[in-house]
Formats: sequence, structure tokens, C-alpha cells
Amino acid sequence: MGERTIQVTVYGAEVKCASCVNAPGSKETYEWLQAAITRKYKDEQIRYQYIDIQNDTSQADEEILQQLLDDELFYPLVLVGDEIVAEGMTRLKSVYKALDAEGVPLREEA
Repeated sequence: MGERTIQVTVYGAEVKCASCVNAPGSKETYEWLQAAITRKYKDEQIRYQYIDIQNDTSQADEEILQQLLDDELFYPLVLVGDEIVAEGMTRLKSVYKALDAEGVPLREEA
């Protein structure tokens, strides 16, 4: 059965954005999201990507990258597919809602 791949992308930087001083860092958010998603969903079809907006932008969407650099969007910025589902303070509810909409199956309770 050819399940399609769902891309979860987190854009961020080592330095926290000015409005996110008390929030977890971008890399921590990326790692936390992976763990949280893996606990709830069968994540075989999910691919994760972290893009450091200050160092490694080769895989970045240029428009999104520019908006982040111009402070039009806040990081960490989370996308499920091409949809922005969270910026700044990431809420699992919005990420889960997007994964549900993509039809990602839930992990069965043990």
C-alpha cells in the first residue's frame, strides 16, 4: 500500500527570537515534536526536517526563509506539508490537527 510521505519541517535558529525568550529553543522544539508525534502516531510515513535559518538554508523555502529573516514570521516555525501549523510557541494540538487532516494513523494503545 503506497502511503504518501508527510513532511514535518521546523525552521529555527540557535538564538531564540526576541518574542520567544521564555519558550524552548528551536532545536529542542524539533526534538520534542518528534518524540510527541512518535508516541501518538504511526510515524513510518512521516519525515522530519530541521532547517537552521542562520546556517544551513539549502533545503529552505526561500519565501518562508525571507519572512523569518524579516521578522514577519516567528521561529520555531512548524510546517506539516506546506501548511504553517505553529510559530513561536508551538502547541501540539495544532500539529496533531494537521496530522489528522493528512490521515496519519494513530498508534494503537498497548
